[in-house]
Amino acid sequence: MKRELVIVIDFGGQYNQLVARRVRECNVYCEIYSYKTDIEKIKEMNPKGIILTGGPNSCYEDGAPTYTKELFELGIPVLGLCYGAQLMQHILGGKVEKAPVREYGKTETKFDTNSKLFEGLSDESIVWMSHFDYISQVAPGFKSVAKTNDCPVAAAENEDKKLYAIQFHPEVLHTVNGKEILANYVYNVCGCAGDWKMDSFVENSIQAIREKVGDGKVLCALSGGVDSSVAAVLLAKAIGKQLTCVFVDHGLLRKNEGDEVEAVFGPDGEYDLNFIRVNAQERYYEKLKGVTEPEAKRKIIGEEFIRVFEEEAKKIGAVDYLVQGTIYPDVVESGLGGESAVIKSHHNVGGLPDFVDFKEIIEPLRDLFKDEVRKAGLELGIPEYLVFRQPFPGPGLGIRIIGEVTGEKVRIVQDADKIYRDEVAEALKAHKDATGKEADWKPDQYFAALTNMRSVGVMGDERTYDYAIALRAVKTIDFMTAESSQIPYEVLNKVMNRIINEVQGVNRVMYDLTSKPPGTIEME
Repeated sequence: MKRELVIVIDFGGQYNQLVARRVRECNVYCEIYSYKTDIEKIKEMNPKGIILTGGPNSCYEDGAPTYTKELFELGIPVLGLCYGAQLMQHILGGKVEKAPVREYGKTETKFDTNSKLFEGLSDESIVWMSHFDYISQVAPGFKSVAKTNDCPVAAAENEDKKLYAIQFHPEVLHTVNGKEILANYVYNVCGCAGDWKMDSFVENSIQAIREKVGDGKVLCALSGGVDSSVAAVLLAKAIGKQLTCVFVDHGLLRKNEGDEVEAVFGPDGEYDLNFIRVNAQERYYEKLKGVTEPEAKRKIIGEEFIRVFEEEAKKIGAVDYLVQGTIYPDVVESGLGGESAVIKSHHNVGGLPDFVDFKEIIEPLRDLFKDEVRKAGLELGIPEYLVFRQPFPGPGLGIRIIGEVTGEKVRIVQDADKIYRDEVAEALKAHKDATGKEADWKPDQYFAALTNMRSVGVMGDERTYDYAIALRAVKTIDFMTAESSQIPYEVLNKVMNRIINEVQGVNRVMYDLTSKPPGTIEME
């Protein structure tokens, strides 16, 4: 089927998948390729537009990622973002230098709204900057069309050749009109019609799974989270009883969650699945004893998952495929999405051991972001209360407990987290009952984590030396960027009082205000 295509060329930036996601939001199909992709392959694909991503290097240094000048002479519109903007200017004769003032974070920016990129936007707005270098002189034929107090070329264009350079990141939510800027590029500059839709994803996936699996047996790693639940139901609709779902209770779940997962997917649940629950709490605690480094914990948890699956597979006979709910952000942050640096290994991506005793791993959701996974879940008929459940990481509380994981620490964070989630849910319900509307502070994800910090306190006139709990709540659409949720003080104060009074071993509660970036949503 012939369709419009925009290509993202990845130079190692952490937002490469997010750029592609924003293009897809414009109903234009988008694929990502490494900067090492040959120009002839680019020509064969005949894209409507090409976007160059950011990256961690300086384009003028020896060995820095680059591309052939021919890319800018194909007559195809090219948009450079951050490093991509600097590289475009460097290759075409402009000047890029170390910036006298580094810009990072939200930055007031002035725009020339005569540019096709900024058509219909305000002439002043907030953008997200993240750069050490800057364009000190534009290439011949270009002119500056945006600036900040410290950056004279926040954007530049050569309209005749359809070449555009943007120093900031329009793809992240922190840039106020970022979506509109990319939409202007896709429609105004590239001339796309926007006729690609996600409607047929489920149907196409079911057909592809049937063709791949044939009459083979499949084992699904079911955690009960949104991603693995959607993957499980998708596979169940495709191959029915050829699928066996294994739920590993590793003792790192939220309070009562193991029983809740079994109630939904088990023998008495609403889905006709082969369901096996493996209680492996002590096995995991033993493996994690003395381990404090986050990546090491992720690797151990990931490998143990696979080993449990292999053991269960042998019990039920030969199994050909393993299914996992891997999604785009997992791939990006594990450093497997092109040229990106590793942020953290996910247990179902970078955390896998070298040897896996299955013919192949099937990842039907690998190309989707979280909100797209939810849409697929609704399309599959999964109830809303499951589809919109808070995401929970594969390593579970293992990465919400800073430092060594023990059964006692798990108890502490489970109890604190339950209080926090209950009180926030109650406050949200009360607000909606009173106003008829959702609270504007409603977080998309919130949880309690156990820090490795112990501090002096006083309870009942006696000195205590106990742990500090950190509360986290964020608002986000794609889970690639996030802002701290402004939960009302009275709600946080009630949570604090309950945790300190009801959870033994805690004498201090803190609220994490960090956005993503520079932080991640999870603690580790």
